[in-house]
Amino acid sequence: MLLTPIAVYHCDFPTKFGLPRQSGLAKELQGRIVFTSDFSNPDFIRGIEAYSHLWLLWRFSEAEGFSPTVRPPKLGGNIRVGVFASRSPFRPNPIGLSCVRLCAVENTGAGPVLRVSGGDLMDGTPLFDIKPYLPYADAYPDASNGFALPGDKTALQVVFPAALQALLPQSLLPALTEALAQDPRPGYHNDPTREYFMRYAQFDIGFCADDKTLTVTAVRQCE
Repeated sequence: MLLTPIAVYHCDFPTKFGLPRQSGLAKELQGRIVFTSDFSNPDFIRGIEAYSHLWLLWRFSEAEGFSPTVRPPKLGGNIRVGVFASRSPFRPNPIGLSCVRLCAVENTGAGPVLRVSGGDLMDGTPLFDIKPYLPYADAYPDASNGFALPGDKTALQVVFPAALQALLPQSLLPALTEALAQDPRPGYHNDPTREYFMRYAQFDIGFCADDKTLTVTAVRQCE
């Protein structure tokens, strides 16, 4: 089966480091879905504005190779589980599934653009399909989380000094703070003195973190 990308996802995360590990964890994180020329006819999305949320089917564009077992960050990177019992990007078929909120439908000269929020995809991710989210069929409030605790149970407190906040456009702060609260560090890293940097929009964001608090240490304009 040959899958043809229908659109490309765009957001402020040009690399995968720092991305929320699941969709919906950073609700303020904005994204745009731009359709390829073959699918830019507005008829393809006629009626889509009636839905509040969408499923996105996409490709892990930077994941290569797989094994039968993986080490999930939620388990500290030390315990192996089956790849099909995880959401690891390293899969036999590197396909991702995300639920996002549909914020707006824009009509442009090159075709429609969907503005969404809450995504966990990096900039430039190819999309294979878009489907409406149906709460009566897709939501199971009593479902088991397995080894993955809900995001609000593991979120860190973010300490973001005002002097560093002032170096950023204020419109970027809500989504950035939400993403930082999800602890971007690899699951097997636990050194509170280590400084990490992640790319967000046109900035490099430095931070240190322990089990409870993440402190922003630097904001640098990318060259």
